[in-house]
Formats: sequence, C-alpha cells, structure tokens
Amino acid sequence: MLGRPASLLIDGPAGHIEVVVEDPASSPLGLAVIAHPHPLMGGTMDNKVVHTLVRAFVLAGWRAVRFNFRGVGQSDGQYDEGRGEASDLLAVVAHHLSDPALAGKPLALAGFSFGGYVAAQAASRLKQAAADQPAVRAPSTLVLVSPAASRFDVPAVPAHTLVVQGEADDVVPLSAILDWARPQQLPVTVVPGAGHFFHGQLGGLRDIVLRHLRAEAAREAGG
Repeated sequence: MLGRPASLLIDGPAGHIEVVVEDPASSPLGLAVIAHPHPLMGGTMDNKVVHTLVRAFVLAGWRAVRFNFRGVGQSDGQYDEGRGEASDLLAVVAHHLSDPALAGKPLALAGFSFGGYVAAQAASRLKQAAADQPAVRAPSTLVLVSPAASRFDVPAVPAHTLVVQGEADDVVPLSAILDWARPQQLPVTVVPGAGHFFHGQLGGLRDIVLRHLRAEAAREAGG
C-alpha cells in the first residue's frame, strides 16, 4: 500500500468510487487525477507507477487524486472496456473540482498503461464538452506513461502532452507508441532499458514528470 493515506468513497456512475487524496505542503496549484493500469490484469491505484505519478504531482504543488476503477477495491461496478472507466474518471474530476480551494485552478489528467488510454479518452471528452459549455474545465496538462496504444484505440492528444515510454516495454511495445504518436507529430520521451513497470527506474520517471510539470508552471507564470 506504500504507506498511502486512507481511502474515501465518493459517488460515481456505477456506485461508489474509492479515492485517495494527497495534498502538497502549500495551497494546491490545481487538481491532478491519475488513472491506474488494467483492472483485469491486477491494476489498482496502488500500482507503483501510479504512486510515482502522484509523488511527482504533489512535489510540483498539485493536489493528486488517484482512484480505483469500477470493480476494483471498494469501487462498485464491473469492468467496462474503458468506456465506463472514463466516466469514473470524469466523476472523480467533477467531485473534486467542486472544492472551493480549487476554484479557477487548472486540471491535469495522468494515467499509466490502460489508465493512459482512459485519461486520453477523458481529456478528449472534456475538450469537446468545454467547446460547448464554458463552465466545463478541459485539462491543461496531460501525462501518459506507456498508454495502451497496442491494445486500445487511444485518441489523439494535445501537442504539449508528456508521453513517457520504456525502451524495453514488452506489454506496450515502443513501436506501437511511435506508430500512434507519429501521425500527431507528438514527441515521446523514451527511457533507455526500462520495461513496462519501470523497475529500478521509478525515480527517473518521477524526475521526468516533475521537470515537465515545473517547466509548464514556469511557462504559465511567464504568460
């Protein structure tokens, strides 16, 4: 469990969703919601890559919320091939953006493997909704680690998306990520020698994400 805080239950489209909230030392810069790997392959919000993403966002000053997809842990419902899971993520976003402490602050989405696919789906849905409804907040930051492009139809993502991929990933091959990224002219950060779960390289992954978040914050501050 990696010493994480106690989980909470919030309402979602399939019943309760189990969430864990972690805050930075000072007032949060924004809300980051992080999605976990495939539920049918043992994926939960306690996955070490998910935990690494949480640490990076908290160190960068964000409130980080991770959650269990439907049917995982204490979350109600059943696996839904990514469709319902994207709705779960959007419910987590809506619940936490209602906090006055986050009023007017940016939203970030992140995900690992299947969670990367779900985060990209949710980002696309929010972008479409925001075009018609100004009150809807589209994510300003998207971080995808080994998004499951070899197994799912991952949508196109904004040009400033951070995509991190292990060179030696045998679950989501680097070639599949490049085939997905190439038509978008989307840069991919490749970690030499890293496998799917970044064993022995989680610190490096955290630093890559943290540098990206700090650079984005500096650009925002500079106008």
